[in-house]
Amino acid sequence: MFHETRKGAGLPYSALNAVVVPRPIGWISTLSAEGVANLAPYSFFNAVAYRPPQVMFSATSNHRLGGLKDAVADARATGEFVVNVATWELREQMNASAVPAPREVDEFEYAGLTKADCRLVRCPRVAESPVSLECRYARSLEMLTDDPEDPNTVVFGEVVGIHVEERVLSEGRIDFLELRPIGRLGYLDFVRVDNVFTMERPEWVAEPPS
Repeated sequence: MFHETRKGAGLPYSALNAVVVPRPIGWISTLSAEGVANLAPYSFFNAVAYRPPQVMFSATSNHRLGGLKDAVADARATGEFVVNVATWELREQMNASAVPAPREVDEFEYAGLTKADCRLVRCPRVAESPVSLECRYARSLEMLTDDPEDPNTVVFGEVVGIHVEERVLSEGRIDFLELRPIGRLGYLDFVRVDNVFTMERPEWVAEPPS
């Protein structure tokens, strides 16, 4: 089958989310200008640069409450956010923090999670997460949208500090099987990292002259 995306879905459910997989989950924590902590998962998330290290997350507007999602609004207002790694052990709490709660609700408390202080930013990190990235807001971009009242916003940030628990390290490297991060698939499906394979990166060698 084939369909033009501007002419309808073509399938009962979106194919895009089901084929751009697995997507890492950016479990973003922020602190509002009024001092309210916010925590929510974003599956449009990734690393985008090495030097300096930078990440991004993307969000639509808050349909239920109106306006930007809390993480977007807070990052813009305060210049900070934290990316916490969602793991298999924290899957239920991660999912609970996705609730479209009013702005005054602290999702750490709602999901039964503990706040931990960061070193270089004011917003809290998830104490139970074995890896957290402290980020300073760099810029945001408004992407194409079918409704100006419903923006698609990408937020970029510089990673200025990284917290890693010793238990997920092995000889100076992250042990993915110990970390057991989870990712997003399509529909209501997720995936857990429980196997790893390695391939050497190829090097270009020009064919010798005959």
